[in-house]
Amino acid sequence: MLRRIKRLYEGNSESAHRFRYALLIFDVVTILFVIGTSFFPHALAVEVLDFVFGVVILLDFIARIAITPQRLRHFTRLSTWADIVAVGSFLAPIVGEGLGFLRILRTLRLLHTYQLMNRLKQDFGFMRRHHEVATAAINLCVFLFVMTGLIYALQHDINPQINNYADALYFTVTTLTTTGFGDITLTGTAGRMLSVAVMIFGVTLFLRLAQVLFRPTKVSHPCETCGLVLHDADAVHCKHCGAPVRIETEGHV
Repeated sequence: MLRRIKRLYEGNSESAHRFRYALLIFDVVTILFVIGTSFFPHALAVEVLDFVFGVVILLDFIARIAITPQRLRHFTRLSTWADIVAVGSFLAPIVGEGLGFLRILRTLRLLHTYQLMNRLKQDFGFMRRHHEVATAAINLCVFLFVMTGLIYALQHDINPQINNYADALYFTVTTLTTTGFGDITLTGTAGRMLSVAVMIFGVTLFLRLAQVLFRPTKVSHPCETCGLVLHDADAVHCKHCGAPVRIETEGHV
């Protein structure tokens, strides 16, 4: 049983790839559920769905622990504790209300795994051609969502200006872009520290995305002489050592 589970999580078969895609879709649905339920009071149906999501995340968490050879080391990862908090948030919403958004940290780790990233490149041409742009965009979006979730979780009970995720996202984006309209401000020392984190780390990730978007396009082709991997798309010689390079490119005759 454990071998089959390990093959699903870490193998390279078609069923393993489909399973990891299903996990990714589940994570996205979970995140959308957390966002959507912030706009209206929690009814019985929402609490039931909370419980269902929590059980599925808990089963996924137990399976990952079971197939991990170094289990104590597993608990040193941020994504592991994000899963623990997410399980608590869904199964005991009174204790961890609003913290289910931390599930996205595990989603980020899933996206950065070797097997899934290679599969995405294989299945989607955009990922093959614009891997760096996609990675920078994902990192920025994850940062935006995590900061938005933290702002909502810490401020919605004490700040009348933060009523749902839309309010928190609006503040995060205006702060990150240094627009700063001032119509929404965070209260308390924790709120000010969150604002500082958004400005410092958010601008860094935003500039990284701008860098990969506007710099000349590079292609991945290892130089046989010096090993340099990234070259200009029309390069015929390696810029590092001058050796001839033959880069295969797509095009029309």
